[in-house]
Amino acid sequence: MSPTRVLVLNSGSSSVKYQLLDMRDHSRLAVGLVERIGEETSRLRHRPLWAGGGDREREGAIADHDAALEAVAQELAKDGLGLDSPELAAIGHRVVHGGRRFTEPTVVDDAVLAEIERLIPVAPLHNPANLTGIRVARGLRPDLPQVAVFDTAFHTTMPESAARYAIDTETADRHRVRRYGFHGTSHAYVSRATARLLGKEPADVNVIVLHLGNGASASAVRGGRCVDTSMGLTPLEGLVMGTRSGDMDPAVIFHLMRVGGMSADEIDELLNKRSGLTGLCGDNDMREILRRKRAGDERARLAFDIYVHRLRKYVGAYYAVLGRVDAVAFTAGVGENSAPVREAALAGLETLGLEVDGGLNTAPGDGARLVSPAHARVAVAVVPTDEELEIATQTYELVGKDG
Repeated sequence: MSPTRVLVLNSGSSSVKYQLLDMRDHSRLAVGLVERIGEETSRLRHRPLWAGGGDREREGAIADHDAALEAVAQELAKDGLGLDSPELAAIGHRVVHGGRRFTEPTVVDDAVLAEIERLIPVAPLHNPANLTGIRVARGLRPDLPQVAVFDTAFHTTMPESAARYAIDTETADRHRVRRYGFHGTSHAYVSRATARLLGKEPADVNVIVLHLGNGASASAVRGGRCVDTSMGLTPLEGLVMGTRSGDMDPAVIFHLMRVGGMSADEIDELLNKRSGLTGLCGDNDMREILRRKRAGDERARLAFDIYVHRLRKYVGAYYAVLGRVDAVAFTAGVGENSAPVREAALAGLETLGLEVDGGLNTAPGDGARLVSPAHARVAVAVVPTDEELEIATQTYELVGKDG
């Protein structure tokens, strides 16, 4: 029988997240995380979900990504799931930035690696770590297909009218300045899962997807294809996020340079790490912000109001872009778990057919579900995202086609 397992790796600058899935039934065989790579306090947490094994932790210095993946391989081997298993079909890698070239999952070779490396200037925080994970995995299993699945790929279907900034085209093209979008694997998965929830094919459904975590983005998906998204050249554009500002007059940067005497690096840190909800009220945890708001904290109330105001603007804008909307889908940590955010984000949009049922919205639930009343013209859904399953699915479909 052909191998059916896919190992999904998400390699960060100091961490490696991983999941091993069996694509026959999409079951997870093991999940884990290596964190603080390169520090004395490195830790590996491994959870086998097969054969009834218990959680395991390994603490102590893990020098680099080579050592991290070796440790992952050892933990998997203890459960009979080692990287040398003939049941392993491929390793799928999350890669944040694929530019304009990579529009679908791609089997990695030297030329693909070189192109991902060429894109480092537009993804300096992410692509180097993604590359490291791929190179180490290739070294461990050079005979196995390594597949890159790009966060930007789902958004490459945006028309030029949505993807281009209104700046000099020669300058933009020379420096690859355009809107790429991110969280693409999540938007792809959730838009299709929303169609299934409605009992329809993705090609027949228009969906606004709201991926609301510490990072947050919106997308307008027409018939399964992205036609607009809120993040741009970088993940800084768009919605208010945990520590990122989202949309802002670009002249603020010049003002801070000229009047505030701030350097480019200082402004970069401000907008990416000390803005958003953190900058507004000192917290980026929506649960804590809501607790403070209920207690009468004015800064928390204002932060919440700014957050949902931006959300509502994007919902209205993407309604106009799509013309017809069949569903609005909330996903990721805040989107899936914060009923007050869902209610407030759509408040006042009843004339557009958007309503939230109070009872359904606050009722506990883990799976994909509707939180709109039965009479609503537009479905409002909560759809848990599953980026690892999306990466594994795209990887397995590509390897299967190649085979």
